[in-house]
Amino acid sequence: MNIAFKLMQKVKERDALHKLKGYRDKAETINKRDLREWNDDRLKAESMRLQSEAKAGTPLDKLLIDAYALICEAAQRTLGMRPYEVQIMAAIALHEGNLVEMQTGEGKTLAAVMPAYLNAIMGKGVHILTFNDYLANRDAEWMGPIYRFLGLSVVALQAGMSLAEKKQAYSADITYVTAKEAGFDYLRDSIALIAGDTVHRDFHYVVVDEADSLLLDEARVPLVIAGEAAPTGHDGTRFADVAKQLHHEEHFVFDEFKRNVYLTETGSEKVESLLHCDNLYESHNSHLLSSINCALHADALLKRDIDYIVRDGKVELIDEYTGRVAENRLLPDGLQSALEAKEGIISNAGGQVLGTITLQHLLSLYPKISGMTATAQASAIDFEDIYSLQVVQIPPNRPCIRIDHPHKIYTDKEAKLKALVDEIASVHATGRPILIGTSSVEESGVLAECLQQIGVNCHVLNAKNDSKEAEIIARAGEIGAVTVSTNMAGRGVDIRLGSGDAKQADVVAKLGGLYVIGTLVNESVRIDDQLRGRAGRQGDPGASRFFVTLEDDLILRFGIDKAIPSSYKKLKQDEPLDEALLRNKIVHIQHVIMGQNFHIRKELNYYSDMVEDQRRILFQDRFAILTGETPMSPSEQRVRLFYIDKFWAEHLSYVSYIREGIHLEGLASRSPIDEFHKRIIQEFEQIPAKIEEETSIMMEILGDSNNPSEWERLGLKSPSSTWTYIINDQYAQKALLAPDAVGPDIIGAITLVLKPVFKPVLSWLFRAHRWR
Repeated sequence: MNIAFKLMQKVKERDALHKLKGYRDKAETINKRDLREWNDDRLKAESMRLQSEAKAGTPLDKLLIDAYALICEAAQRTLGMRPYEVQIMAAIALHEGNLVEMQTGEGKTLAAVMPAYLNAIMGKGVHILTFNDYLANRDAEWMGPIYRFLGLSVVALQAGMSLAEKKQAYSADITYVTAKEAGFDYLRDSIALIAGDTVHRDFHYVVVDEADSLLLDEARVPLVIAGEAAPTGHDGTRFADVAKQLHHEEHFVFDEFKRNVYLTETGSEKVESLLHCDNLYESHNSHLLSSINCALHADALLKRDIDYIVRDGKVELIDEYTGRVAENRLLPDGLQSALEAKEGIISNAGGQVLGTITLQHLLSLYPKISGMTATAQASAIDFEDIYSLQVVQIPPNRPCIRIDHPHKIYTDKEAKLKALVDEIASVHATGRPILIGTSSVEESGVLAECLQQIGVNCHVLNAKNDSKEAEIIARAGEIGAVTVSTNMAGRGVDIRLGSGDAKQADVVAKLGGLYVIGTLVNESVRIDDQLRGRAGRQGDPGASRFFVTLEDDLILRFGIDKAIPSSYKKLKQDEPLDEALLRNKIVHIQHVIMGQNFHIRKELNYYSDMVEDQRRILFQDRFAILTGETPMSPSEQRVRLFYIDKFWAEHLSYVSYIREGIHLEGLASRSPIDEFHKRIIQEFEQIPAKIEEETSIMMEILGDSNNPSEWERLGLKSPSSTWTYIINDQYAQKALLAPDAVGPDIIGAITLVLKPVFKPVLSWLFRAHRWR
């Protein structure tokens, strides 16, 4: 088996080298097209020729060399930037529909312009999906002169734009927009009752920036559009007060990985007493059981300044991958309301869900997709399996000389913190800039306070001041700069030594370049690599090191500390442990976790893919009605659209209800996934008949009237207001099993993590069985 694997690896490496050679040969040909003697008018005329040929049906592959040579010259004239050979190679790979891995600082933004231009000259529009609004606006303004010089329009779409502004943005040749906003706009289009109220046109080609984050980490995050919800009142406060009176071990216990919390027998009796109810596990008390379980989960497991912050009177969740506020994101299953009640905030979570789509399914609407990131190879299997994207590793323009030091491992957190402060103080004394990646807002604050006490001033970049993150992170390479950043905050912003000042950059380079410190290793190797990659851009010197303790969550959860003699654990020592075995074990576990996450994503997809297939079937008919492809009177059009939306919203409620409890089918030795598919298919098949029946009844009431005021009077209208949000998926990402488990029960892991509300129901079933 090992021999076969090695042979396969050699074949892949040979194919990759062959592919890169082809890209390099094309890049050389493009660079030989010297257009410096052409005047501006001739360059613009060449662009018009290429657009005419593309619209006439000439394959884009035949126009690539001419188009890319044109872009190279236009970039030089408008921005003073001529793409490096490796950027042109990346641009060729992007046009072919690959996922390109380019190291940090290698110029992905400029590389994306070439395939964007080439695919935009067909007149069908190109989207460049970015990580946030700031990057969308920055990149559109930065690269805009190239496109406009060659006669193409470019717009940065921002959240909060008006309908007219968004329509204009999506009609541009190139649109820079965040993936989430594009998805929310798609959902708004999906409930429009008038064709003129839609903003998207047909999807064509997309370049996904920071692709590992959008295509993997956030790919399954459901985007939701719902009717406006009314405040839920103070009922949640009642359960929050009860939860605060319960004590660990006596009234509740945690699961093995401390991801869920469950009532004990004593805890159930305590809750029944406080709520003045009979048996909490009786069916008529199910709402009480669900509510108290959510309240207990929020109180015991969700930590302020780690999992969320409270800002401007609102609870805002923190993205575990970036350490930044996850805007418009909510927890599922009543947890959001419970969390807000815990913090004394009146909840507005709720409202009937009108439509939902994951980023993964949104991206599958594009006939052609490509992406770029600094860390792709580690998840190549995921990209190929989910998106049929091949990873192409582009060599750096200059060799990377960054030094990645071995982890420093300490017995306890106190020793690690002391070592961190000592290391930062020692390096800072030389003037060398330091970037520290922390795990949470809380840890950032603690570390910053410790540094302040010893006279080391630092910039703190975390979820509480993310509006200034670009400015702060860009200056992290200045002499003497100390920047404390939650995980990957500031992603997409280049860190130049000396902030681009040549003299200062030279001084920093002689000091060793940017020094990156990680205060813990992450579950994902990609996240660690992203942090490391902030140093050593474009051949700059730099270094990285991670500090770890035997008390870190990753170590404890997977029992890595068992590889260390027990005598070490009892010691509280300041010096790091010199245990190569432990370092190797950590790396091994990270790869195991990535493999488990891959299988979890596949299993979860079995649920969401079926619902997405149903949505597309129904909405294909809806679109034909909305656009007039299906002939009917204005009244019938309005009535049918209204009932399609009504019964789809009801179907989503049914799907959610079934999904929440379907794992209990495992108790009856039935496949949860098969049962889920069976039930929602049966329900979906009834929708056309329901639409027909209700449409007939309403048309009889309307008669021959096509009067819009009658539609309004009869309630055939859109919701008075809607809101969009994201259902937080962090628990699915943490649904991990013990690393040495054989034949892991992935469904069990998912349900254990995703549905804390239903664990008590499961406990009740076991108790009922025991009583019998």
